[in-house]
Amino acid sequence: MDQMLPFVSEVGFPIVVTLYLLHRIEAKLTMLNDSIQGLPERLK
Repeated sequence: MDQMLPFVSEVGFPIVVTLYLLHRIEAKLTMLNDSIQGLPERLK
């Protein structure tokens, strides 16, 4: 267990940053998808 603590502290920060960025990208992709789906109505 003592050997795992340094590994988690070294790898934990990049994992947190990656999850944060994925969450932000997901919100933007959802917004983009909604815009694309509403495009045919706006073109009528």
